[in-house]
Amino acid sequence: MAIETLKSEITGTVWKILFEEGAVIEAEAELMILESMKMEIPVEAEYKGRIQKILVAEGDPVEEDQDLAVIEVD
Repeated sequence: MAIETLKSEITGTVWKILFEEGAVIEAEAELMILESMKMEIPVEAEYKGRIQKILVAEGDPVEEDQDLAVIEVD
């Protein structure tokens, strides 16, 4: 199985995390929501798999291209 890292596409703040570590996810599932300039931006999984590690917490600032989560791809 491959390991993929989910990255932030924007600079902002982690507003909400929708899954816990160990959760099985489908491709295009919304994993978390980032907030930037009063806009909510969903972060979607590119692949089906299992969340191995969430690297941020709600309220954390994030930079563009920052690692957000590690996913074990099916």
